[in-house]
Amino acid sequence: MPKIIISKVMLNKLITSKTRLRLLIKFFINQANRGYLNGLASEFNESTNSIRKELNHLSEAGYLEKYKDNNKIAYKANVKHPMFEILQKVVFKHLGLEDIVEHVLAQMGNVEKIHLIGDYAKGLDTGLIEVLLIGSRLNTDYISNLENKVGNLIERKVQFIISNRKSSEQQSILLFER
Repeated sequence: MPKIIISKVMLNKLITSKTRLRLLIKFFINQANRGYLNGLASEFNESTNSIRKELNHLSEAGYLEKYKDNNKIAYKANVKHPMFEILQKVVFKHLGLEDIVEHVLAQMGNVEKIHLIGDYAKGLDTGLIEVLLIGSRLNTDYISNLENKVGNLIERKVQFIISNRKSSEQQSILLFER
């Protein structure tokens, strides 16, 4: 089966609403992410009307679930939707996460786990992707070169953190486990 290449440009052409794209990243990068209208408007620095419009479209299409939480309407990804896994893979590809995993595994040595941490683990598209590499005898000399190489490839700043274990209080998304 041929490898499908989805670049940032391709997804931006397919989804022309920047607000909708940001919402898809927010909810599909991590199925645990939740949001309220006013909180999302503040987080994205956009009007509540534009956020409401996109939330309604995504909810009506079944991609997001709407639910009551303390007299507020909250939203989350509908993990039972038949397109959930596909949309999640598209978001991962759009952000370049598959490329990061591929390059790390090719050059870094004995990688046991790769976690996405920081803003992107929370669903915030800030431009800095923080990746936690867990393993022993990792090729630390290669790390700064890899940050620049992958960063240029995916058009985002990438920062690698190397450890021999994951901190339990850190929100993360597991991208790879040996």
